[in-house]
Amino acid sequence: MALQSRRLNDGQPSTQTMDRSPDSQPDAIPAVTDITTAYGQVRLIWVHHASGPKVRRIILPGTPRSGAVTIEGMPSVQEPREKGIQTLIAGIRSFLAGDDVLFDIDLLDLDRCPSFRRRVLLAEYGIPRGYVSTYGRIARYLENPGAARAVGNALAMNPFPLVIPCHRALRSDGRLGGFQAGLDMKRGLLEMEGVRFREDGRVFMEHMWY
Repeated sequence: MALQSRRLNDGQPSTQTMDRSPDSQPDAIPAVTDITTAYGQVRLIWVHHASGPKVRRIILPGTPRSGAVTIEGMPSVQEPREKGIQTLIAGIRSFLAGDDVLFDIDLLDLDRCPSFRRRVLLAEYGIPRGYVSTYGRIARYLENPGAARAVGNALAMNPFPLVIPCHRALRSDGRLGGFQAGLDMKRGLLEMEGVRFREDGRVFMEHMWY
């Protein structure tokens, strides 16, 4: 996985911790890796395929029921040997520390997403740092202008936040809309990227995409 980075100025079952990577697991049991970041603990759910590792889900701090995602039999791999997973972990830490990180989405298991959601996620991935879009603009870009609500629903179920930067999608009036990890984190991420806010909490729609 490629990574580019630069510093900006401005009951729940327990898991068994393993020292080995799940390379040898023929049934591709998902593994969980916890990532300590400036925003708190991020959880990475991933599997190893013959072609290499694939990320199933990224769970941000504050996501409802995030601790319940780990299921019985899912190994905890806290020091993965896979290069792509190592690079992604470093990228997530850098991103949440304020770095400008360009993630490579080849590591994501996008084939598990329904067709429309996958198209929405790919469109969202195309929004650069410092820019925002709206659910309606993304719908029009996808040549489905009446699908603003469906776009919002697809982003609400984004399995790969940060890599797919769904925090950059807003309501048409500049309000934040929703975010899996809460609106405080969504606003914090946007401010970190240089997006300005009005006194009433709406975004200044200065740098729009699509």
